[in-house]
Amino acid sequence: MADEMKSQPARQTEGLGGYQHMRRIVLAVLIVVLFAALLFGQSTFPPDTPVHESIEMFGVLLIFLGIVGRLWSTLYIGGRKSAEVVTGGPYSITRNPLYLFSTVAAAGVGAQIGSFSGIILFALLCAGAFHIVILREERYLKEVLGAPYQAYLARVPRFFPNLTIYQEGDTGSFKPRLLLNTLLDGLVFLVALPAFELIDGLQQSGMLPVWFRLP
Repeated sequence: MADEMKSQPARQTEGLGGYQHMRRIVLAVLIVVLFAALLFGQSTFPPDTPVHESIEMFGVLLIFLGIVGRLWSTLYIGGRKSAEVVTGGPYSITRNPLYLFSTVAAAGVGAQIGSFSGIILFALLCAGAFHIVILREERYLKEVLGAPYQAYLARVPRFFPNLTIYQEGDTGSFKPRLLLNTLLDGLVFLVALPAFELIDGLQQSGMLPVWFRLP
């Protein structure tokens, strides 16, 4: 019995690890697919115009906000997600802050084509893909955490934050390795900055054809 009790946290961590791995795969696939599609797309606002540059800069802010938000979330979750109900910090206003901030950063990636549509498209596709993962993760956590998690579900919104119910809470203990992994995951978003600049240059030089334009 003691061995079974000791192995329970390990099984919980392993089970949730599958969903976390799925999250990384979903994010990576989305970025690759959208990046490939936009190789042949261009904003209706020409490069180097004030509107185009403003949208890009807004996107940079969204990317950094997303990265910082993911780090903030990891400080609180710290590997505890399958062991207890984490209700402090970002988890007091939304049940899925990591997914929320990833979506914010994805919107920032979409902004790098200098298009309002790019922001909306990237955000919607990312949020939609994460929604499927979230539903599966919630079913798992209901079984593992029981009544306390059910109460948490009733109190805190799934995705869009409710700032009026914010509570500082306790960060508990966390593994620095998790924070480093989150940072490395987030840095992938920054690849969009030079990548889309390169695409702009290739399109302007005529080396890449433009098949469609986004407002």
